[in-house]
Amino acid sequence: MPLSASALHRRGVEAANARQFTRARRELEKAAARTDDADLRARIDGTTAYVLAQTGEPAAAEALCREALARDGLQAETVALLGGQLGALLMHGGRLEEAEASLTAAIDALGAGAETPALANCLMNRAVVRMQRHQLDSCMADLRRAIGIYEAHDERDSLAEATHNLGYAALLGGDLVSALRLMAESRPTFAATSALATAISDLDRAEVLRDAGLTTEAEALLAQVAVQFGAQRMRQARGEAEFHLARSLVRHDPRAAARTARTAARRFTSLGSSGWAARAAAVELEARQRIRSDRPLDAAAWERVAQELDRSGFRTEATALRLTARREGTGRLPRVPASAPTPLRLRAQEVRAARAAGRGRDGEALRAAATGLDLLSAWQRSFGALDLQASVAMHASDLVFTGLAAAVRRRDPATLFEWSERARHLSQQVAPVRPPHDDALAADLAELRMLRADLAGADWTTDPTVRALRDRVRERQWSATGSGATRERRTLAEAAALLPADTAVLAYVYTGTGLHGVVVQPDAATLVDLSWPRVRIALDGLRADLDMAALTRDGAMGPVTARALAARLAVLDEELLAPMRRAAAGAARFVITVPGILGGVPWAMLPGMHGVPFTLATSVSRWLDGEASASSAPSVGFAAGPRVPRAAEEVQRATESWAGRGTTRMLQDTTATVTAVTALAASVDVLHIAAHGRHAVDNPLFSGFELADGVLFGYDVDLIARVPRTVILSACELGRSSVRWGEEALGMTRVWLHAGAEAVIAAPVTVPDDDACELLTAVHDGLSAGASAADALASAALTTGVSAPFQCHGNGF
Repeated sequence: MPLSASALHRRGVEAANARQFTRARRELEKAAARTDDADLRARIDGTTAYVLAQTGEPAAAEALCREALARDGLQAETVALLGGQLGALLMHGGRLEEAEASLTAAIDALGAGAETPALANCLMNRAVVRMQRHQLDSCMADLRRAIGIYEAHDERDSLAEATHNLGYAALLGGDLVSALRLMAESRPTFAATSALATAISDLDRAEVLRDAGLTTEAEALLAQVAVQFGAQRMRQARGEAEFHLARSLVRHDPRAAARTARTAARRFTSLGSSGWAARAAAVELEARQRIRSDRPLDAAAWERVAQELDRSGFRTEATALRLTARREGTGRLPRVPASAPTPLRLRAQEVRAARAAGRGRDGEALRAAATGLDLLSAWQRSFGALDLQASVAMHASDLVFTGLAAAVRRRDPATLFEWSERARHLSQQVAPVRPPHDDALAADLAELRMLRADLAGADWTTDPTVRALRDRVRERQWSATGSGATRERRTLAEAAALLPADTAVLAYVYTGTGLHGVVVQPDAATLVDLSWPRVRIALDGLRADLDMAALTRDGAMGPVTARALAARLAVLDEELLAPMRRAAAGAARFVITVPGILGGVPWAMLPGMHGVPFTLATSVSRWLDGEASASSAPSVGFAAGPRVPRAAEEVQRATESWAGRGTTRMLQDTTATVTAVTALAASVDVLHIAAHGRHAVDNPLFSGFELADGVLFGYDVDLIARVPRTVILSACELGRSSVRWGEEALGMTRVWLHAGAEAVIAAPVTVPDDDACELLTAVHDGLSAGASAADALASAALTTGVSAPFQCHGNGF
């Protein structure tokens, strides 16, 4: 027996909710052909309008909806439902005021009766309208009411969508942790529904990652979902993915951002989505300004787009565009209220700082940039997770570089030191609260270890299961890690007063165009100008030369690569180190702070630093606040991973240095498992791990070293209740960091320091096993005699004659 029109309509609705639009159209066409009931036909047309809008025919969808509303004899509930559908169509077209009016009328009509899923659908759509207009309190009220209705009616798919949207509202409010948690909570429902439903969820999740500064991952996800939407002929959704991709690219690849934004704008224009077209045009204008900051764009073009954004209800974006338009020129800046979203208030300070700098008002530029950074710091207090604190520095990159450049122009060591500390301190001013032990997180990491082993030789990060686990690990980490007290920055005067007589600070500063330094001693401070062009040439290819020299030292190419590396290191010594050492005459030990651009320099291999004690501090303020301590009989732990030729010898010889001076424990072969090594780390004062290491460029917290049963990741370190005071990583690359937004650098050494270690000895590049074995066993001779980590490393270099890139991070003294 043929299905009734009502049954076919229900099937069409189910298919549309599952984003199976081709099947939905087929069922709806059959339903329309089998009824003469005006009311049912209107409801069928309303669902058809939704499908048309989703598949790139918004004009036809709106026309069909309005035609259905104009018919006589419709029930009041049907009129309300069609009004809600029309409101959703207007919302997707960027006509927000019209959309809210239509949806409010539908909600008022439906709300007179029972709390039905139809009412919840209208509430959810109105919430999205209010979300886009940044009316977040009323948006969240609508969503919570909708969630209550869906829960009462056991509407699980709709409940997941409302929960996801509540996460998006949290994103707009700056609560990235809640945003990721709520989106992760709803994602399994989408995944069980369809790949397309998952893609729609991922589109918003990519925005969370982008606002968190994890742009590489966000952009890969946005490119992926754009292709999925294109394959389903969902032109509006594809344009939205392209728009968000352009927004992500604009800070670090403005040319690609401009191209992507133009493509999105053309797509929206062809769909009649004028509001979205204006949003894309705004991104293109900002990208073009960044490409050619010396060539101001036509002011009328900025204002035309801003007015279209206003007309479409995107007033926050219109204000942001007007601010950007006035960045390099004159004219009155638009008012930005204290209640505005944090990114908009940051943009206002960026523009004020840039305008002041352009007029030669460096004091005003410094004040505006400092105000912006203080605003960002207040936002960061809600974060405890290391990767989130470091990556969110994306929002401060323009402010930091404007402030540093203005400080250099002032030629005042105290001012430049202050701004050097601001740049260093950016992701460290919030002291983390260690998360509680999480068995579920530990289980996820264990599964990732197995997948890492199974996918050896392949790019394991592209595996769907790996990606899902990686996302879950991050969500758990972000949610579980709270923030504690705010760390204070030290002034130059305070630093000088606290420095030991034989110690100098070498603070390097990169402004985006130049390299400078501040040398601080107890009785003097000097500003030093360095040759960035010559340093940059020496840095280009440095890592490759270091790796090649380590791999070819015993072959025919050994002398050739050794000479090439020596020449490069000599240039760095002359241009980067020597001018600072001359300004620090009389100092015997050094605290060095560096911008991310210098993160790969092997300071211990520079001729002028051979045998000289130094520590690479995350910031001078944190170094001064550290509490170096020693035990008369420390406990020392050693672990040797597989396939390292001299690892067993290295840890055995190092153990002998502690005979009669401390207690030692050793793990090797099959006993050196992740669980055993993390337990060992929690019980000793000094930890030495000899294993193969690998730095994960795109996700440094997945850096780690290979043990008997898999990789110990950076995330595992946060599960260690108490970490050792001193950690020695005899593993290639684990002193390496990924640079984030010009100043911030993140890697395995930072993970250990963030977890509470005082000093970490590690290398940023490949190290020959022989060098590691000889140098690091000698380090234990010094440590066991009571020397600090930095002093022990410097002494070992002198006694062994080994020149290797191992260096001390943190409070090495």
